[in-house]
Amino acid sequence: MRAVLLRDLKLAMRLGGGFGLAIMFFLIVTVLVPLGIGPDLALLSAISSGILWVGALLACLLSLDRILSLDYEDGTLDHLAISPLPLENVILAKATAHWLTTGLPLGLASPLLGLMLGLPLEGFFWLLLSLVFGTPALSMIGTFGATLTLGLKRGGLLLSILVLPLYVPTLIFGAEVARRGSIGIELQTPLWMLLGVSFGVVAVLPFASSAVLRINLR
Repeated sequence: MRAVLLRDLKLAMRLGGGFGLAIMFFLIVTVLVPLGIGPDLALLSAISSGILWVGALLACLLSLDRILSLDYEDGTLDHLAISPLPLENVILAKATAHWLTTGLPLGLASPLLGLMLGLPLEGFFWLLLSLVFGTPALSMIGTFGATLTLGLKRGGLLLSILVLPLYVPTLIFGAEVARRGSIGIELQTPLWMLLGVSFGVVAVLPFASSAVLRINLR
C-alpha cells in the first residue's frame, strides 16, 4: 500500500496535479469573489468562511479525473486488481495521495487567503482545522466518483456532476465550523458532524469503490 501511495504522489507532482495547481485555482477564486461582490469588508468578512470552503471544494475537483484514469489507460489498474494487495487498500492509498497533494495544501494555505477576505483572526485556526478534517471526505468521495466514471468519454464533467451533491454535507458542516469559530460561538456540534462524515466516508467508500472498480475492469 505504501508503494502505491508513494507512486501516486510522484505521478501527481510530475504531471502537474499537485498542490501548485490546486492552490493557484484557490487563489484565483479568492481574488475574483471580492471583484464580483465589491470592496465591502464587513460583507466579505461575514461570508469569507463559506467562500474559502467553496473555493477549496472546487479546487479539489480539478484533479479527480486523474486519480484512476492514468493507471486505467496504461494497464496498471489491471495488475493492481490481480495483485495480493486488497483493492480496498489500493483505493484508500489513491485517495490519501489525492488528499496529501490537494486537500492538505489547501488547508494549510487557507489562513493566508483568509486575510484577503477579511476573515477574523479568531477564525484562522478553525478554518484550517475544518479543511484538514473535511478534505479527506472530499478526496474519498472524489475517488468513488472516479471509479463510477472510469473509462467513459468526457468522464471529467460527469464526475463533477456526480460528486458535487455528495460534497454538500461536508461543505455545510465545514463552513459552519469556520463561521462559528470566526465569531466565537459554540461549534462542537458541526465539528463532530464534520468528523463523523469524514470517518464514515473513509470507512465505507473504499469497499464501495473497489466493488465498482471490479465491475468496470471486467
